[in-house]
Amino acid sequence: MTLTVTAAPALPVGRENEPPRGWRHRWPLLPLIATVLLVGVPADGTGAWTVLGVPAADLVSGAAVLACAGHLSYLRRRPLTPAAAFVLGLPAVGLALATVTAADPVAALPGFVRYLQVFVLVPAAVLLLVRNARDFRAVAGALVLLAVFQGATGVHQYVTGSGASYMGEDIRAVGTFGPGDVMGMATVVGYGLVAAAAYALRTPLAPPRRLRPWAPVTAVLLVVPLALSFSRGAWIATAAGVLAVIALTGLRQAVRALAVLGAAGVVLVGGVGVGSEMISQRLTSITEVTSAPDRSVNDRYTMWAAAVGMWRERPATGVGLKGFPAHRDGHASIGLSAGSDTAGAGQEFRRQPLLSPHNMYLLVLGEQGLIGFTALVGSWAALLVGGVRRLVLARARGAAAVDCGLAAVGLMTWQTVDFLYADIGGPSTVLTGVVLGLAAWWALAGPERTTAG
Repeated sequence: MTLTVTAAPALPVGRENEPPRGWRHRWPLLPLIATVLLVGVPADGTGAWTVLGVPAADLVSGAAVLACAGHLSYLRRRPLTPAAAFVLGLPAVGLALATVTAADPVAALPGFVRYLQVFVLVPAAVLLLVRNARDFRAVAGALVLLAVFQGATGVHQYVTGSGASYMGEDIRAVGTFGPGDVMGMATVVGYGLVAAAAYALRTPLAPPRRLRPWAPVTAVLLVVPLALSFSRGAWIATAAGVLAVIALTGLRQAVRALAVLGAAGVVLVGGVGVGSEMISQRLTSITEVTSAPDRSVNDRYTMWAAAVGMWRERPATGVGLKGFPAHRDGHASIGLSAGSDTAGAGQEFRRQPLLSPHNMYLLVLGEQGLIGFTALVGSWAALLVGGVRRLVLARARGAAAVDCGLAAVGLMTWQTVDFLYADIGGPSTVLTGVVLGLAAWWALAGPERTTAG
């Protein structure tokens, strides 16, 4: 009698530690995906979709943090590695110090809660709730889906003349964010474009395969609403994020991608003529900010100087969280205008006050001083450097989740560059925490979590 033993089929490389498939085992992701998608809820002045003035997306992000805490308590796992705890927890030190040393700690407390949410709690929740590459792709896919929705809304606004006011015409694409948050749609579309470009350049091996051809198509189409946002900072940040993704895919693929990107830009903007004249003027203004700046650029430079003045006044701890508006006039020159004019997209003419320097680095420096600046910016730098390092190693080893690494590094590059021209504020702010969490997952999670395909 002969006994025949049949060997079990080998698991694909990198999938040995992957948890079972199906949403029944991935329910902790639902609050994260809901947080992303609820950012697209139209903003209005009636208080709809808010509780005590807090947007729905921010409330659900709090639920994600609580779900993370409950999940970890149930599993009785150590939540973070020492390195991850240090990198993500470091900003909390600077935030706490800037709050207790502020001239009015009570007034600074809301700022402490907001910064803690965006830069500590939400990133940590994303890092802990995203268990493998499939989970990462689900959250990144939600970003792309939100970008497509907002981008389509923005293009419709441009075509029908129902957007925000720009150069005397209601054509500026702002999506559902309204003229009071002109950077909202540009931010969302920038995130989606970078993520789609990453998956177009390094298509995931995992299903659903039918979605693979849509990644390059989506990335190209999102160029249109990004252009129609007329947001110079978002253009620069998106270009930096996409170029970082392209550069990290390898020389041969990078050359092909740049050729396709250039051709798409010529066809969509030059050939079709989508806002070509205004876009050209807007691009030209980037190089004219020192010779003949418009009022918005002049105001920005004035507020940058005011933030530096606050830091010089209190170099160690700054003037305190939420302290910029109160100290602005004492450090700004008389050239600062009273505010920016907003109108269109269903809103009457309003004068919007200038309450921030529109530069995250200078805002942190002015309000939190050198201690807070070092803690917060040092955390971001660690995520970016760690992400690039792991991506290079993953490419050399042929890991299955390189597409996730490209998306994480591209999104982190986008964020760090955009912070040169913008700061937190508005409904899309919570997405900053999600992006930082995705970057942290790639840079700081254990190898067994980031190698699964």
